[in-house]
Amino acid sequence: MKQFKNDFPIYKNNPALIYLDSGATSLKPQAVVDAMSAYYSEYSANIKRGIYTISEKATEEYEKARETVAKFIGADTNEVIFTRNTTESINLVMYSLGTNIVGKGDEVVVSIMEHHSNFVPWQQLCLNTGASFKIINLDSDYHLSKDGNLPAGTITKRTKILALTHVSNVLGTVNHIKEIVAAAKKINSAIIVVVDGAQAVPHMKVDVKELGCDFYAFSGHKMLGPTGVGVLWGKKKLLEEMEPFLFGGEMIAEVRLDGTTFADVPEKFEAGTPAIAEAIGLGASIKYLESVGLDTIHNHELKLMKLYKERLNKELGDKITFYGPKIPEAGILSFTIEGLHPHDIASLLNEDSIAVRAGHHCAMQLHTSLGLTGTTRISLNIYNSEDEVDNVVESISLAYKKLGASI
Repeated sequence: MKQFKNDFPIYKNNPALIYLDSGATSLKPQAVVDAMSAYYSEYSANIKRGIYTISEKATEEYEKARETVAKFIGADTNEVIFTRNTTESINLVMYSLGTNIVGKGDEVVVSIMEHHSNFVPWQQLCLNTGASFKIINLDSDYHLSKDGNLPAGTITKRTKILALTHVSNVLGTVNHIKEIVAAAKKINSAIIVVVDGAQAVPHMKVDVKELGCDFYAFSGHKMLGPTGVGVLWGKKKLLEEMEPFLFGGEMIAEVRLDGTTFADVPEKFEAGTPAIAEAIGLGASIKYLESVGLDTIHNHELKLMKLYKERLNKELGDKITFYGPKIPEAGILSFTIEGLHPHDIASLLNEDSIAVRAGHHCAMQLHTSLGLTGTTRISLNIYNSEDEVDNVVESISLAYKKLGASI
């Protein structure tokens, strides 16, 4: 929406920019920049044990950010762990829990649409333990399940972990996590469900307890926040039973010559000096998202996505192929154009100050299953506007003509 562009300082320095790569990382509003700048200029100190004013202020703001995150996703504050990103959050679960509960003869189930960060860790766990690595494929409309029931035999009594994305970063498919979790736990009540929420949390309301999953991971930089900070939410009972992922300062209760005891959750999983400014910036980004309204964001993105599909289809006809649900479910659109390499499309669009993503989008196995080496992806956020659509479609059409094809 045009009225929100002024909140993002990057447009002041790049007034011609049409940014369509929010699925990779989002732009940052001035409120986030200001919150991080305030930490560095007003109370830049380490947190927790400093018995002086600016350290106490830093600790207070850091923990306020944790409270903001918890409220945003419907969680208890002590169930929110700060990490570097979604990738680290998922690896934490894999190392601290997965290596202790998965063995030879067990099963780990993922979907073909996963980002590498929710695919490769579980693949490696199975390779190292001798467990079976099972993959859920797509139906004809790029879904895993429309009613929560996965294909027969997917979940069994031997399935230890089910790892799924909430929203596909390639297809824009919104998986019915609540229904899938309920159906899976009906078959195997002990199954652990890990959800990659990186593409969901910035764009739609998420209540982790309502979803019924056991872990939920996401990144600050995809939700108008800074790079270098992510979140792992987990059920407290499971977090308390898990061993630490990293060892060092701040995560200990007592260190003795004969052994060490660890701090309570969440500090147990936050070894060393954390990303203080980044966590504070994440808190500011959530407040900004709340001020705009997640329903407003989601509806705006769906409206724009429908326009992009309609106008690209009108302009290119059968020369363009879209990958994702027929009716858009999120602000993500991946496509190929006959005779054009995705990188060439992105390069030519860049000449018109249009930023899109080209390649396999860290989902190589998905592209391979679709018979593709890559796609061009448009991904949206609140700062995108309807008046950009015609410019982008025209630029794509010119790119097609420039590369020697005729429409």
